Amino acid sequence: MTTYDTLWAELEPIGRDPGTGGYRRFAFDTAELDCREWFISTAEARGLDVETDRNGNLWAWWVPAGVDASRPALVIGSHLDSVPDGGAYDGPLGVVSAFAALDAVRADAVKPDRPLAVVAFADEEGARFGIACAGSRLMTGQLSADKARSLVGRDGITMAEAMRSAGFDPGSLGPDPDRVARIGEFLELHIEQGRNLIEQGAAVGVAESIWPHGRYRFTFRGVADHAGTTRMQDRHDPMVAYAHAALAADAAARAADGRATFGRIEVEPNGTNAVPSVVRAWLDARAADQPALDALVERISGGASDGARSSGTQVEVSTESTTPLLSFDVSLRDRVAAVVAASGTTGASGGVPVLPTAAGHDAGILTSVGVRAAMLFVRNPTGISHSPSEFAEPVDCNAGVDALAAVVTDLASGDDR
Repeated sequence: MTTYDTLWAELEPIGRDPGTGGYRRFAFDTAELDCREWFISTAEARGLDVETDRNGNLWAWWVPAGVDASRPALVIGSHLDSVPDGGAYDGPLGVVSAFAALDAVRADAVKPDRPLAVVAFADEEGARFGIACAGSRLMTGQLSADKARSLVGRDGITMAEAMRSAGFDPGSLGPDPDRVARIGEFLELHIEQGRNLIEQGAAVGVAESIWPHGRYRFTFRGVADHAGTTRMQDRHDPMVAYAHAALAADAAARAADGRATFGRIEVEPNGTNAVPSVVRAWLDARAADQPALDALVERISGGASDGARSSGTQVEVSTESTTPLLSFDVSLRDRVAAVVAASGTTGASGGVPVLPTAAGHDAGILTSVGVRAAMLFVRNPTGISHSPSEFAEPVDCNAGVDALAAVVTDLASGDDR
């Protein structure tokens, strides 16, 4: 077994639901805390210095003898949390691969000229509290500490309460400019959330950019009533207005080649024989550029307003988080692609695919504040993500480790930065 295979076998069972086969690793809950313990023990077994920063992000540091610890570090990693019933690879693949790549670099007696670190960012998916990339957003000052502490999960528990219960101090949350300044470059390996690498016959690719995207909450308010005795023409049913919004989202996204998903709704009073009084729905919208995203959300909001008028209800739309178009540093991207091509790990004859992605990542959050970041993608033969069907072949995962190790070797011991 390779180092990757061994580490994957250790982490893979944590948080997997036996009924669905999906993963439920939510920020500061039992499964996610178990993943943190795995990270700590894995780092300590390698003699790395482990720390949890003020925002709950985990760091494992290697400062070789004779290296100036104050030099900007090369950081590699991803995240350990999941969406509800998510796949095994989204996030954890990048953390396991980072440790495996670091092992390979050390086994080859590479002599870095600066510190290296493996990182697992906290609450990247935002599945519990609603804001994606919370750990990296807090660290970079893009999410205020007060807002983060007051976020309420589906279980009715605030982030502050969840942190305290898990042994963390929510009072420590906030920007960490000194830590950001310690990051010279950040490399994130991730399973591809799409089919580009399948179509191009490549095991590994490099990211070009991240589409702009956002999360928006739609609150539809009507009048609760009896499902059997209330005539249809007498109803003020917010579910009807929501249905208009959902149909508008599907039509608008198809017309614009964007992405629009109402993946979560809450209904009050949530009774089978009751007309609802309130429907809350969360929209995830993405598009190739900012004007397209703005137009997409406007069309969906218009559909929601039309539905509210026709059903005698009201709708409010609020923005929970947005991320602009993020293009990765071109010189770093090209260098990474050249190293991966030279390593021969892609398995493709046409060079290294350079891909845009519509999915958000911590690498994008760091890019937005000027940190040089790059991403590697590993082929996903199902093309499916955020689902138990998400998959990657072990041979491709090991190719990803080899590619990451080659890039780390080049960046950590070279001078052209």
